[in-house]
Amino acid sequence: MKVKRIVVNMATTEIDRAKVFYQDILNLQTLMDMNWIHTYGNDEQMQVQISFMSEGGAGTPVPDISIEVDDIDYVYQKMIKSGFIVLYGPINESWGVRRFFVKDPFDKIINILSHIE
Repeated sequence: MKVKRIVVNMATTEIDRAKVFYQDILNLQTLMDMNWIHTYGNDEQMQVQISFMSEGGAGTPVPDISIEVDDIDYVYQKMIKSGFIVLYGPINESWGVRRFFVKDPFDKIINILSHIE
């Protein structure tokens, strides 16, 4: 037996608000649109992880989702230009990631990160 996929589900009555944040900025594709559910993703092979946290690291709150990107500074600039609220960073952390926390359209804390090479 193997786990094939992990899906994050977020309850909302305003599904269309996800488009700018998750599709336009993070470049995720619409994988499913059935009016009551919009699913964003891509066809990249990804690592499957689930984390349990007592804090978000460096004294920050626990983020709802962590999303690793290949160009964090580009994503940060797009978030700022689109008016999303950055709560923390961007900052290079001692454990080898550059990250920032931003609120998505549903008031969830999203940890956007890249590994420092």
